[in-house]
Amino acid sequence: MRLSKGTAFHLQASIILFFLAGSCAPSPLYAVYQAAWGFSPITITVVFGVYAFAVLSALLVFGSLSDHVGRRPVLIAATLTQAVAMTIFATAHGVGALVAARVVQGMSTGAAAGAVGAGMLDIDRAKGTVANAVGPMLGTATGGLLSGLLVQYLPAPTQLVYLVLGVVFVVQAIGVALMPESVTPRPGALASLRPHFRVPAAARAAVFVAAPALIATWSLVGFYGALGPTLVRRISGSPSIALGGFSLFVFAASGALSVLLTRQRTPRALMLGGMAALFGGVALTLFAIRHESIAWLFAGFVVAGTAFGTGFQGAIRTVVPLAAAHERAGVLSILYVIAYLAMGLPAVLGGIRVVHGGGLLGTAREFGIAVMGLAAVALAGTLLRGGVAIRRRWSRLAIW
Repeated sequence: MRLSKGTAFHLQASIILFFLAGSCAPSPLYAVYQAAWGFSPITITVVFGVYAFAVLSALLVFGSLSDHVGRRPVLIAATLTQAVAMTIFATAHGVGALVAARVVQGMSTGAAAGAVGAGMLDIDRAKGTVANAVGPMLGTATGGLLSGLLVQYLPAPTQLVYLVLGVVFVVQAIGVALMPESVTPRPGALASLRPHFRVPAAARAAVFVAAPALIATWSLVGFYGALGPTLVRRISGSPSIALGGFSLFVFAASGALSVLLTRQRTPRALMLGGMAALFGGVALTLFAIRHESIAWLFAGFVVAGTAFGTGFQGAIRTVVPLAAAHERAGVLSILYVIAYLAMGLPAVLGGIRVVHGGGLLGTAREFGIAVMGLAAVALAGTLLRGGVAIRRRWSRLAIW
């Protein structure tokens, strides 16, 4: 028995969604862990950053593996490893176990990212491109909301959400075993495990243009994921864990909706619109912090989420169509390397700054200004590339 191509596509889309949901599930719980184990905000951001760097490591080692051994073996191993990570989370009794769970979770996510993204493109290139952009955002939204509600209103707050996700990952592993393989295995699997940055010549210029947008948008994800729920509780004066999880839902759901509404736009238009919206979203967030307004803070989350969705989709669509089928997993892995490095490093630095001099609100202001600077670089790069393309067209017309 084999799954149809349509069912296999949706199964792989669900893997992106629930892997990212699992990555966000601990965020609303950090306050619970902090109260129980007595650690500082630096520890929170280190735990968050460890996940990002584990993803980064796995992308560098396993990013191209599925181009050689096939998508199915990589995804079966990754989904079962995610289930192991959920077990470690559910039985954690200290920071060490939390860090171990994040490492296992990050390695699994990094190994799966290129394989699942390329697998969807193998089946349907147009839908796969959209799913690669919207999947991480829907996953982030689902994880933040699901975790917040389960922790706030149901028993066993530090176990239940992980047990639910663990069951999902086991079911997904069974589904992957039943789906057809979408690529023909080829030699070079062992050589592909050597960390490398191999970008096809046709896509190199596009990667350089897309990189600043990826860095700007995913830096925002890192900050909101690590400190966003705490910021919401600080400004609102409410101890509600569900409210903190809801902030992640608003941010990510806005991004997912923007992907669906703007999927007919050109990649360049998405990059330009995304970076402009990022300016607006961060400006609203800084305004909310200054006036300690929860309403304006959530408005900033909506606009920033929209920027994340359009900017990330624009970056993906700028690069991925330029890669051949046997290069897709490797190219997607490189884009995710840039994204997760941008997500992890600022989160850790932000936590250090919160404790050593900046405070939560001061650090948020500094971080917002830095992200706006990155958006300006991305905006300039996109405009410059567009100008070069226009001049080339005019030169051809002049020759004729």
